[in-house]
Amino acid sequence: MGAQQLVAEAERGSVALVFGREKMGLTNAELDQCQFVVSIPANAQYSSLNLACAVQVMSYEILCASRQAQNTTPREWHEAHVPLARNEEIDRFYRHLEEVLHEIRFLDPENPRKLMRRLYRLFNRACLDENEVNILRGILTAVQRHGGKRAC
Repeated sequence: MGAQQLVAEAERGSVALVFGREKMGLTNAELDQCQFVVSIPANAQYSSLNLACAVQVMSYEILCASRQAQNTTPREWHEAHVPLARNEEIDRFYRHLEEVLHEIRFLDPENPRKLMRRLYRLFNRACLDENEVNILRGILTAVQRHGGKRAC
């Protein structure tokens, strides 16, 4: 599934396949920058792969997925060609979201990292395009304008 997603996103713009360190994988900060995470199933008795093996497995899966992608429907083709939001736009959205969550007292100032990390992962999985980021930021701006008051 991860290889198929990577091939589809590559049709929309630049992508990166990031591998963790052999000893400890990726840091939380590095994971926060990822739109989705892939885990390679392995034997439960020895569940880790060295980096070279992981690269080989993913390379093969990407090759297979790219061959399958050549048989897409027109709708799938259109969805694959809508450009994703740039990282700078996503970062501005996250800063705006955190600001608004503080303003409306939803984000616990004593423990902001857990909630924000979960929200990063949620929105990263959505693979937002530029228009979607603009819509979300517009919603946040409207919340700020109304001071967090409920509209009836």
